[in-house]
Amino acid sequence: MNKKIIIIGAGPGGLTSGMLLAHRGYDVTILEKASVIGGRNAALQAGDYTFDTGPTFLHQKFTLDEVFAETGRKPEDYMDFVKLDPMTTLTWGDISMETSFDQEKMTRNIEAAFPGESANYQRFMDDHAKKLQAIFPCLLKPYHKLSSFLSSHLVKALPYVATTKSVMDVLSEYFTDERLKLAFTFQAKYLGMSPWNCPALFSILSYIEYAHGIYHVQGGLSKISDGMAKVFEEEGGEIRLNTEVKEIQYDGRRAATVTLTNGEVLKCDDLIVNADYAHARNRIFGPQNEEEEALRKKKYSCSTFMLYLGLDKLYADEPHHHVLFADDYHQNLRDIQDEQVVSDDMSIYIRNSSVTDPTVAPEGHSQLYILVPTINCRHGQDWEATQQAYKERILDRIIKRTGMKDLREHIVEERIITPQGWQQADIFMGATFNLAHTLDQMLYLRPHNRMQGFDNIYLVGGGTHPGSGLPTIYESARISSNLICESYGKKRERIDFASEILNTATS
Repeated sequence: MNKKIIIIGAGPGGLTSGMLLAHRGYDVTILEKASVIGGRNAALQAGDYTFDTGPTFLHQKFTLDEVFAETGRKPEDYMDFVKLDPMTTLTWGDISMETSFDQEKMTRNIEAAFPGESANYQRFMDDHAKKLQAIFPCLLKPYHKLSSFLSSHLVKALPYVATTKSVMDVLSEYFTDERLKLAFTFQAKYLGMSPWNCPALFSILSYIEYAHGIYHVQGGLSKISDGMAKVFEEEGGEIRLNTEVKEIQYDGRRAATVTLTNGEVLKCDDLIVNADYAHARNRIFGPQNEEEEALRKKKYSCSTFMLYLGLDKLYADEPHHHVLFADDYHQNLRDIQDEQVVSDDMSIYIRNSSVTDPTVAPEGHSQLYILVPTINCRHGQDWEATQQAYKERILDRIIKRTGMKDLREHIVEERIITPQGWQQADIFMGATFNLAHTLDQMLYLRPHNRMQGFDNIYLVGGGTHPGSGLPTIYESARISSNLICESYGKKRERIDFASEILNTATS
């Protein structure tokens, strides 16, 4: 099958598409403007310390297992997974709680921290097993046709989708203590949204985590991208690094060629775009570019202030994952949602993966990945002028609220990415989690996997259906890859591990 497919971007979506399509016999080339693969899932090197740029753990691992199985492989043959238990330590002021996928352990932890709430947790888990079973099939199908809304799966899921309730509204039906609600709503941050605004269906995120666990990959989550690239090349695919696309050219509604910034012109039968959606839509579509003004009218996720620290010490008693909640979490998220005020009262996520993974720092040393959700760049906050002062406030809070009292004395490497830095890395408005996942930007109303107005351009990544987050990005790639095959009369049967796993949870 000599069809030539070009993929723009070697992020998780582009690599997944490349694996699947190369395995199916297509001639696939991935063009990546950076010098490394992975996009926001790339490794970041600072001296002798290796960090993940973006995602720091994998949930819904069965989706990754499925896409590898579609090429006749297992991800375990390419990377080393560690299922974490405890998963995350959550801290509100002077109260902390460890989370676990072991429901007996989680019940005990909740009862110890929030007496009387453990029965509510059991009710939440039972109800959400059924909710996920109803919603999950809707995340596996494309919505480039309005007729998609007539599917039996969507009809079944409609009560969960067609509601004005928020994730926080849903959690208020289960839990009394506001802090405990946050233990089941902070996962909305994976979408870059506040649980007070995030659609109710996304309460399934915390359920997936608490029912099926989360995984670290030794060496960092970037090793998933490395493994995918290896599979892609084993299947005959070509990755071209330091290769930037300047413009797409057309023959009618079809992408015919892409011109690189070095002047080279490459032909294609189909084109997959894995670049940041709004940035690409404004820059590389040539005469079909969308105006920035129109793109800015869409709703975008928050951004993140990133701090990557190499230490000459290991804090062995600190957790692998730790979330320090803002004192007034709701106000912190209101500030972020309004996109204008940078909160001094911030929430902080810390990954101290060296307690699990000896490969990311020299012996006796460690590294910390620190993420603070904050406003995107819509209103032009000058991060260059304030980043050092903001970094010091973050360190003050970590030192005060964790056991890392001498943290400042042990920092030997430091890297910072501000929202402005994300924007300079071609992420539109520095919105790290892409387009917001509001009801008016989901399913058919989100940019389609097969792009509207074009016959052979497909989207993968967080800016298309089903949305941001590693498992959903892998799924977007599988959807788009299957659509390409269908355009040539090849119907693909999905490999499905999820159904049995989700059915078992409800039986």
